Amino acid sequence: MKTTKQIVVVGLEPILTLWLRNLTVEASGNHPTPSHLSLSLHCVAVATLSQRCALVCCAKMERKMEENMRDVDTGSEAGGEDALVGNVNKLMVTPTGYTGVPRKGHLVFDACFESGNLGRVDYISEFEFDLFIRPDTCNPRFRVWFNFTVENVRETQRVIFNIVNFSKTKSLYRDGMSPVVKSTSRPKWQRLPTKNVYYYRCPDHRRNYVMSFAFCFDREDDVYQFAYCYPYTYTRLQHYLDSLERRNLDYLQREQLGLSVQQRRLDLLTITSPDK
Repeated sequence: MKTTKQIVVVGLEPILTLWLRNLTVEASGNHPTPSHLSLSLHCVAVATLSQRCALVCCAKMERKMEENMRDVDTGSEAGGEDALVGNVNKLMVTPTGYTGVPRKGHLVFDACFESGNLGRVDYISEFEFDLFIRPDTCNPRFRVWFNFTVENVRETQRVIFNIVNFSKTKSLYRDGMSPVVKSTSRPKWQRLPTKNVYYYRCPDHRRNYVMSFAFCFDREDDVYQFAYCYPYTYTRLQHYLDSLERRNLDYLQREQLGLSVQQRRLDLLTITSPDK
């Protein structure tokens, strides 16, 4: 009896990889981040983050009536966030009014690479930055993915990054998931300690959900990369599909179904019995 599966491979989703390979993904919670990543947070930074969360809660209570009057839509964008039309490109963020020579510790953000997403960075203090992510293509109400690099860091520099315009009310960040990080000298992705990650609704950002995480940079010459989860790029997917096609498997057929809005190939894969 013939068994057939058809899979439409869309965008960056590694559907075929998961279907054809019996991948075993080790639960990151069972493998603490190595100490050489220096992910432990200084007590001052922890206190700063805790105080911020407490202030947010207080502000939310104080502004509850105002929010009810405005009846803000939690999934909408407003204000300056509407202008997020492109990723930041080697953006150096300095204190407001600073006009001197750039120094170590003036962080440089970049997301102009495949699967990158970071549309804006606001300087809050020496230790804190608000980050705005761009919405999905053709879906301005959906804002989840982020992937960006940070360089020009200072050794032992401790920071708090706030992703301030998430659109989802439910997130695995509320159940123990944490962002991933790697650097040029340590190219393997690692998850941040969950104790340094907070996910909450913030009235200061139009009641959007905010994910805040704390991090300590430890090597000045490294470029650090942070992402929502392990990235799987379109290029990597296409390379994998090309390698399968070159194997001339008798149970696999690859066809081009069409093109995406961004003119990327959409593949239709038919997996069936060899005696079809």
